[in-house]
Amino acid sequence: MTEQRGPEQQGGFPRRDAEGRIRTLGDLLGVCLAGLVIGVLALVLFDWAFASIGAGDFGHTNGWLAVILPAWLFWDDFRAWEFGAARVLAAVVAAAVGVFVGLLIAGLGAGLPPLLSGALAAGAFTVAYAVLWFPGVRWLARRTG
Repeated sequence: MTEQRGPEQQGGFPRRDAEGRIRTLGDLLGVCLAGLVIGVLALVLFDWAFASIGAGDFGHTNGWLAVILPAWLFWDDFRAWEFGAARVLAAVVAAAVGVFVGLLIAGLGAGLPPLLSGALAAGAFTVAYAVLWFPGVRWLARRTG
């Protein structure tokens, strides 16, 4: 006899509720930061490969590209929320603050190679977006009904 699982108990990570929304901020941050590390490692690998064949200098790839996997997860969570002002406003505010924080970090690391300064900026964006998006969309959704 097999055990039937409800939508709240489905396995996998990040854990999601019945509507497909990520259930905890820790899950969101954990998966985003793991995706960021994977993105940075992929960039380092590609940058090294291109530098080794003479197609450029190592470290000159734009590190902001590491934000692709976290942004994909943010988009997936955005889509899981019902259409309405709450999700749009939370996403716009989180993105604006995330980009500002990321650019600030990139500016502070201006003397570093683009791969490193961009990766640090992508990390700052990822954390800022997640920390604002997760409670923000829930708070706004409660306020708007």
